[in-house]
Amino acid sequence: MTPDLTTAVWRKSSYSDGGANNCLEVADGYIGTVPVRDSKRPDAHPLLLSAASWSAFVRSVKAAP
Repeated sequence: MTPDLTTAVWRKSSYSDGGANNCLEVADGYIGTVPVRDSKRPDAHPLLLSAASWSAFVRSVKAAP
């Protein structure tokens, strides 16, 4: 089932410089699903990742040199 994202509160990484809109944004509060979107295209359909997939993505980014 697709979550209702009409009231989603999107956030960027704390490492985002706040300048150009070229970041991933995520919305919290969706059990088992992490909505992810491109800040350059906020009206486009977001990716809906499983919580496990999002965790694996974050771990791999943190582990990158």
